[in-house]
Amino acid sequence: MYIGKQPVVGNFQVCDSISVVNGQAAYTMQVGSANVEPENANHMLVSLNGVLQKPGSSFTISGATITFASNLVTNDVIDFIILLGDTLSVGTPSDDSVGAAQIKADLISGTTALAAEPADTDEFLVSDAGVLKRIDYSYIKGGGITEADQFRLTTNFTGDANPLSSNLERVDTGGWDKLGTGMSVSSGIFTFPSTGIWLVKFRVNTVYNGENRYCTAAIQVTTDNSSYANIASGEQGIQSSSGNVYGNTLVETLIDCTDTSNVKVKFNIDNEDDSTTVNGSSTVTYTNMMFIRLGDT
Repeated sequence: MYIGKQPVVGNFQVCDSISVVNGQAAYTMQVGSANVEPENANHMLVSLNGVLQKPGSSFTISGATITFASNLVTNDVIDFIILLGDTLSVGTPSDDSVGAAQIKADLISGTTALAAEPADTDEFLVSDAGVLKRIDYSYIKGGGITEADQFRLTTNFTGDANPLSSNLERVDTGGWDKLGTGMSVSSGIFTFPSTGIWLVKFRVNTVYNGENRYCTAAIQVTTDNSSYANIASGEQGIQSSSGNVYGNTLVETLIDCTDTSNVKVKFNIDNEDDSTTVNGSSTVTYTNMMFIRLGDT
């Protein structure tokens, strides 16, 4: 820490030429027409009439003023005044002078670690075709799945559902968890938490208790928050003369959500016979919807 004027660290400067005034000992030192103040007389090289002057006895300084031991005369010539800066410090390296050999091997590992995900404005250094550049984290994050969610039917029902809207819950069985913000649902309409390419799966678990039965499961999408159309549909049928038959109908699709206010999905179930049971449970996942964000739109 310095008290007083901050030293010029390792900054070697040649003062502007000084014209001698007959009978004058004190002169103002400048570099580029601006006053400069050396650290002290010992940090200077001064030549008068071709002879180096001894600091302290041949000249002294005070601020930007150099004062020679005696008055100069008309024929005297101040050859040069060189300021050495703080000669005890290496100072600021010149441009493009620091290379790999000058950097400690543990520069990175010896630095405090960031213990959380970086903020969007946190910066990293990258080599762009051999040129070192900085880049915000917001441009390089998202290299994996950031959203995954799952809802299920909690109670059995018979018949159709258009859309499936009652007795739905986010899966909460022990060992399960979602990733990211998760989906939101209202009256059977599911809203995406963010834009992107989404994988959507719909599985309907059924019990048929008659012969010649089938179940159709469909995923419907809207891009204007109004009109819906099938984007994926699947059907399972059975022929049985007696007894219960259990089945699963699975449909899946990719959805490009470009606008979370307009692109939404719902799920339909159409059973050939209203006696077909669609299975649901609040402890085990049977009939369910799964949502996984795969990447940017």
